[in-house]
Amino acid sequence: MPAVPRTALYLRVSTAEQKPDLQYDGLRVYAARAGLAIEGEYCDVAVSGRKQGRPQLSALMTAVRNREYDCVLVWKFDRFARSTRHLLAALEEFGHLGVRFISVQDQIDTDSPMGRAMFTIIAALAELESALISERVSAGMKAAAVRGKRLGRPPTSPHVIAEIEALAAVTDLSIRQIHRKIAGRASRTRVGEIAKRVRKADSDPL
Repeated sequence: MPAVPRTALYLRVSTAEQKPDLQYDGLRVYAARAGLAIEGEYCDVAVSGRKQGRPQLSALMTAVRNREYDCVLVWKFDRFARSTRHLLAALEEFGHLGVRFISVQDQIDTDSPMGRAMFTIIAALAELESALISERVSAGMKAAAVRGKRLGRPPTSPHVIAEIEALAAVTDLSIRQIHRKIAGRASRTRVGEIAKRVRKADSDPL
């Protein structure tokens, strides 16, 4: 007799006033009907779907990676994923780990032929979205070039570069401290690039 899939529920409500009761009830009824054993429940409250730091979702993903569950059950895609890309990345990881993913309201189960077909469609949509974004960026850059506008960050002056190089070479100041020393005349990222280059060159054997 096959083992009953160890299942985790994931729920999210956008405000503290909203209650996850509808999601809980629906998921529990579905799990009972589908023969799934609920062994964990994760609910993020008052967290936007677009916000990166969802602690309960992070905890769920850690548990999945530790092979604690065989199945993840959600009410709807938009309760789980921030975007098409996020959904695709999660589904790819679940697939790699052999974890089943079910979205009740979307009627998607990755163990079913329809679920696998939907995964292919989602991947195609994500690729299309990426291509459209690239096209818009490219068109914007071409339009700006025609108008004579310079895109990207302004170049760092040779004098500032030399100052950063000297600080990196003769002091043990951190990148944050060097950035503070030059009073914002270059971005912290640029300071880090220069300082790491100088210190790597100094540490390389002759």
